[in-house]
Amino acid sequence: MAIDRNEAGDREWESALARAEVLRRLPGRPSPGEIADAAAELSVSRSTLFRWLKLFRDDERAAVLIGRKPGRQRRGIDAFEPELKTLVDEAIRTFYATLERPKLTRLWKRIVADCRHNRLTPPSIRRLKRYLATFDAEVMTRHREGRARADAQFLALPGAFSAQYPLQTVQIDHTKVDVTVVDPIERQPIGRPILTIAIDVCTRMVLGFYLSLEAPSVTSVALCLTHAIIDNACWLQDRGISLDWPASGLPQCIHVDNGAEFHARAFKRGCDDHNIAISYRPPGTPRFGGHVERLIGTMMGAVHLLPGTHFSNVSDRGDYDPQARAVMTMRELETWLALEIIAYHSDLHRGIGRPPVAAWTEAVSGRPPRQVRDPLGFLIDFLPFEARVLRRTGIHLNNICYWSDGFAPWIGRCTDKVLVKYDPRDLQRVFVKLDGTYLMAPTRNPGRPAITLWEQKAALRVQRARGRQEIDEETIFQTIAAQRALVEQATTQTRRLRERRAHLRPGQRFPQAFRRTSRRSSCRISPWRYGNDGLSASRSHRSGLCRSIRAGAYRAYPGGSVDRLPACSSGTPQA
Repeated sequence: MAIDRNEAGDREWESALARAEVLRRLPGRPSPGEIADAAAELSVSRSTLFRWLKLFRDDERAAVLIGRKPGRQRRGIDAFEPELKTLVDEAIRTFYATLERPKLTRLWKRIVADCRHNRLTPPSIRRLKRYLATFDAEVMTRHREGRARADAQFLALPGAFSAQYPLQTVQIDHTKVDVTVVDPIERQPIGRPILTIAIDVCTRMVLGFYLSLEAPSVTSVALCLTHAIIDNACWLQDRGISLDWPASGLPQCIHVDNGAEFHARAFKRGCDDHNIAISYRPPGTPRFGGHVERLIGTMMGAVHLLPGTHFSNVSDRGDYDPQARAVMTMRELETWLALEIIAYHSDLHRGIGRPPVAAWTEAVSGRPPRQVRDPLGFLIDFLPFEARVLRRTGIHLNNICYWSDGFAPWIGRCTDKVLVKYDPRDLQRVFVKLDGTYLMAPTRNPGRPAITLWEQKAALRVQRARGRQEIDEETIFQTIAAQRALVEQATTQTRRLRERRAHLRPGQRFPQAFRRTSRRSSCRISPWRYGNDGLSASRSHRSGLCRSIRAGAYRAYPGGSVDRLPACSSGTPQA
């Protein structure tokens, strides 16, 4: 293969010019003598001279002679014999070109075994490697690593996804944050949160985000959307942030992937109600969401500097233990991300050549964004909800009691469950739907601080753990053993009594001594003195149930009690 003249060295270029000068002197039909003289001057064989002459006369440029070496220029490998080629191609198709991605050595060993079975000479592993290099790299990557990897490496992307004005298109996506958070009470690790984030395609401004420990859902999308649409001044003030985050407004179109949460009926109807279009990416094409995907990569790169990070992959993590190093709660991570986003707005963005906040300020000055008229109503429309019973003490949700004076006229008159909407970010209040309108109900104890749903769940876990630690296992097992002994004793007594009853003749009743005297006991047994009346009475009932009573062993009283006689050494009862 010829080398480009700009890549060739001075020595190679001079050699190519010398070869071209010799070839130019040859006539159109050179004589054998002229051919021999030219081959001797170039120190090449006759066949090489004719090959170089053909290349030079076809192109008429000296550059085609750069890098040319004497001998036949091999353009690949020698073809396999037909039978061997069929065997090798079958092994490559069925074994090598699969998603299991076997190594070249495994393929070669398989081909050697097949060749021995068919009495063929196997190729060397080097020749097999050269043969594999002749296959199309994109097709082989698609078979061995999948469509996504092949598209990422070989698919051409000539176009670009853009927007002409702010909030024309907003992209929303989820990702698992590469850091472990801790609960706010015991500071124990509780897992990795999910980040839902929205970005304006035109100005690259981050409009809003939402952190959750739950899987992506309609709730996370709705709360991210409300954060993006409603002004952030109060939100920043609640977290002690004095910096500005000016982006807010109703988007014209939301560009999302094909997750189930984006196809939920509640999400679609909420967007339709507020005149927000939904655009879905083609399935399996994350490149269509490149703006939000790039933003997520930027945010995760910053997160990798936090204690408790998981880094990008396991190999980068090394011996680092994210669980032991985790220190940040959900609320602290949320505040940290807000500060990181504000810094991102003020930094130079290479995609637009300026800071996003500057692009936003200039764009909205000429085209103000569409604002929501009722921010609280918009928030309520997208909040999650539960059905609860309106009790005399109020509404009970998430182990918290809520009360409003507006509940009083409905107490005892509301037979069905009512709809209760709540904000997982602030459980200080709920919204209860009564007679078609929503009534705000705060907690019964207004002095309590505002908490999130995740903080409330963490507190419940701590309480349950403390309750488990207070369990006395020894007392529990002793109680179970005593209960089992009581059940076994009752079962034995009941079985014996039923067996004795089975031996009575039809119409025969228990003797008075064995009749039930009370509801709690069938007979009373106590020590007594020997008497002849009792002896004769006992011997008169030897059949049926009474045959188990030995003569002189018991004495029955008219009141229903039975006493046992003490036995003497001779075996007869003592007086």
